[in-house]
Amino acid sequence: MAESAVSFLLGKLSTLVEKEAKLLKGLRGEIVLIRDEFEHMKAFLERAESLQEDYPELKVRVKQVREVAYDVEDILDEFTLNLATDHGHGFRKCFHKIKSSIQNLKARHHISSKIDDIKSRVRSIAEGYQRHNLKPYDAEQSASASSRGTSWHDLREDIFLVEEGELVGIDQPREKLIRWLVGGEPGLEVMSILGMGGSGKTTLAKRVYDDRQVKAYFQSHAWISVSQTHNIQSILRDIIAQLHKEIQQPVPQGLESMNITSLKQIVQDFLQQKRYVIDLDDVWKLQALDSIKNALPNSSFCSRIIITTRKADIATVSSHPSKVYTRMPLSPEESWSLFCKKAFRGKPCPPHLEHLSVQILRKCEGLPLAIVAIGGLLFAKDDQEWEMIARSLAAELETDDRMQIFGKILSLSYSDLPAHLKSCFLYLGVFPEDQVIRCRRLYRLWIAEGFVEEREGMTQDEVAERHLKQLINRSLVQIAETRGGRLKRCRVHDLMRESILSRLRDEDFVSFASGQKKELHERVRRLSVQSTNNNALNQLNLPRLRSLLVFEFGESSTTDEQLVPSGSKLLRVLDLEGSSLHNFPRQIPVLFHLKYLSLRGTKVRIIPSSIGKLQSLETLDLRQTLVSELPVEITKLKKLQNLLVYRDSELTFPLPFGPRKGISAPEGMGALKSLQKLCYVKAGGGRSKNILQELGELSQLTSLGVTELKTDDAKELCHSLEKMTNLRSLYVTAESESEVIDLDILSSPPLLLRGLYMEGCLKELPHWVPLLNKLTGLRLGWSRLKSSPLIALQNLPNLVDLYLHNAFDGETLVFGDGGFPKLKKLHFEDLENLSFVLMNDQAMPCLESLSIVGCRHLDWQSLLVVIRSLANLKDLKFFGMPEEFALAFYPQSSSGMREGVVQECYEEVMERNPRVSFIWQIEGHWEMHDLSIQSYNVIKGRAMSRDEVLPQVS
Repeated sequence: MAESAVSFLLGKLSTLVEKEAKLLKGLRGEIVLIRDEFEHMKAFLERAESLQEDYPELKVRVKQVREVAYDVEDILDEFTLNLATDHGHGFRKCFHKIKSSIQNLKARHHISSKIDDIKSRVRSIAEGYQRHNLKPYDAEQSASASSRGTSWHDLREDIFLVEEGELVGIDQPREKLIRWLVGGEPGLEVMSILGMGGSGKTTLAKRVYDDRQVKAYFQSHAWISVSQTHNIQSILRDIIAQLHKEIQQPVPQGLESMNITSLKQIVQDFLQQKRYVIDLDDVWKLQALDSIKNALPNSSFCSRIIITTRKADIATVSSHPSKVYTRMPLSPEESWSLFCKKAFRGKPCPPHLEHLSVQILRKCEGLPLAIVAIGGLLFAKDDQEWEMIARSLAAELETDDRMQIFGKILSLSYSDLPAHLKSCFLYLGVFPEDQVIRCRRLYRLWIAEGFVEEREGMTQDEVAERHLKQLINRSLVQIAETRGGRLKRCRVHDLMRESILSRLRDEDFVSFASGQKKELHERVRRLSVQSTNNNALNQLNLPRLRSLLVFEFGESSTTDEQLVPSGSKLLRVLDLEGSSLHNFPRQIPVLFHLKYLSLRGTKVRIIPSSIGKLQSLETLDLRQTLVSELPVEITKLKKLQNLLVYRDSELTFPLPFGPRKGISAPEGMGALKSLQKLCYVKAGGGRSKNILQELGELSQLTSLGVTELKTDDAKELCHSLEKMTNLRSLYVTAESESEVIDLDILSSPPLLLRGLYMEGCLKELPHWVPLLNKLTGLRLGWSRLKSSPLIALQNLPNLVDLYLHNAFDGETLVFGDGGFPKLKKLHFEDLENLSFVLMNDQAMPCLESLSIVGCRHLDWQSLLVVIRSLANLKDLKFFGMPEEFALAFYPQSSSGMREGVVQECYEEVMERNPRVSFIWQIEGHWEMHDLSIQSYNVIKGRAMSRDEVLPQVS
């Protein structure tokens, strides 16, 4: 990632030249010269990195640029570190001494000699370009490389050939797509097949295209491979050639020399009075699709375009939402069937290879191309080779011909990324295999690493979120969980991760320490520790280390002093989440450049006053530690943006009041003007100056959590909230469940709020809540409202998640017609008096998940009628409900329990095949049941053992 390293360095150099000019007296010209040289290098790298696979000598030059950029960064960081540590009282206060030290002849000579060395290396790299005739950009080289780079693309049909009898999981989607093609409205329609590389998009599209019904229905047909390096004129010539070949006619004379206007006219004239189907395989750019579509006539003959793409935005923009087919992974059964067909030529898997087969398929995660490639690789291999391949799939991606081509198919999406997204994507490789990654953790790490630029009108968190959405859009990252309409957790496909690891090694982007690997090069800049027995990190000599992430779960023999390498004084990122720390490591306060510090989930109890030395710190994550208060020196951290300190009680059922515990904040918190996230602080604390008053001075806050709020504190909190115009998330919990939270006096609510959680007694729902048009997530706990909140909330236009926990004391909840237009998740918990849920006409058209917990008086028949109207409902979960309630949802209970309309409702609901789960806490453990006959027998037996009578229809 040379381009990313150079971009980061240029930002540092520009800051140094523009803001610290007085410190560079005598050196400023040299720094400007180096900056200008790197500007030229950056322009070259924008193209060079995409060509280096085809030019080994170019790859060497790119590596040289990366290394010299790192060395310049080291010089700058060591320079500022020495200035800061020599005087010990902060940068600004000691300006005079710093200036004097720079003018010291010996120090300047040392810096100058390093700069001279850098200049010499930069000149050598530039001469290398000329010596090897590597110009900043050569169109012929690029075209040549592109054509060579796509040659394997042309061969993939042969290498990964799957006979018709070997295909699995394709019949149902093929029939669906054929119905889309031959049905629908008159005019030209586009339908899309969307999925990650290797998911079988092309195979599915080809089976649809070659189907006899499709061939008969359309008069003209053309199959076009678009690819990343598309040329519109070549594509139009290809369409014309296929159309004429189909009717056994020669192509027009002079076709090769025609301009784009003439080519479009030929296509238009040929297809104007015909019903045609054009299949565009592997579309990467919307402009390419639009250019081709504009060349095709839009007549009333029901013509169709099929596209395959990895990019969700191309699929959704070009096609009607109902005509986008997302290629899903194969089921475990389908995966096993396909694997056996390729690895054993259709014969059963030998018993002694079953455990290895399961292990390998787990990595494939239902990706058809991966299963075909690995199955073909394993065919006729002996047991020892099976063991070796199962252990080292990453190595096979680099050495085996089949796997190399599969790896290239995966890496196409990476190659298409802009430079800033490449760094973000590769960074996902620092996390252990199979880890589900918290999105906000990822955002903050990206920001600390310098991967996220600042944009006007957006926070860096919002820019980072946009980066992640772009990676998801390109089918490189998978969504694991959403909450309140926001990304919560994400993950990477196992084989995509193997592809990332291959690049990480090649780019020297990150190194890994494990029980097997103890020797590390001193040039390591990022280190991911993924072992629980690395007890000697402090003995490593890693002077250039910038990022250390320790994934050490549970107890180990590692001591507090062994988790931070003693010589790594340039660290920017230190993530010790989940490690076995008990004490705050004493090496941390000397890390002047540290931007990100996470001790989350450790047993650290006390934060020392020396924390105030971390003048560059932007994120401090102390969640789920034993820290209950912070030292006053925390208020010296003027760059601090994220202060995350709280502890959750152990999860029990039913959920207790106030499970989240905030900390006592020191006086002077109002001085942290850069603070954007403050979660969570106690409202009281017995201080001379009320913390709630100081919150009003934090105008940049986007997220705030306040615990133990008393009724008398509400007015002060409201006054401060009125000053927080950037607030996106607010969490407020009362001191006790009987304490009234009166936030109705808030006259100017933060209208940008997207998440709101209020826990405590409410006399009524605050009048301003229905005005929050950007609100996506709302949680009300222990509100005990006398009147239904649904009436006030149902018109919130963007509400996605609604969570009501002991929030309503009434017996009936009514969903009004057209209410909750975007709601996807609805959760009712401990609504003790709730007996009926009703719906007037249609509401909640987008609801996908419904959870009901401990609502023991709820009438199942009224619920079933409501569920009948929820056409998109996919997930039904019931916690701690009566057994007779659960039995009403089993098909075995149809006799006597459901009659007439109720039975019709039941049948209609079950036709949509939602996931239905019943969960109870039995003798201290959780017990989950589905709709299987086994679960039915268990639940019925438990009900009968208590002599419960099954409900009858009244």
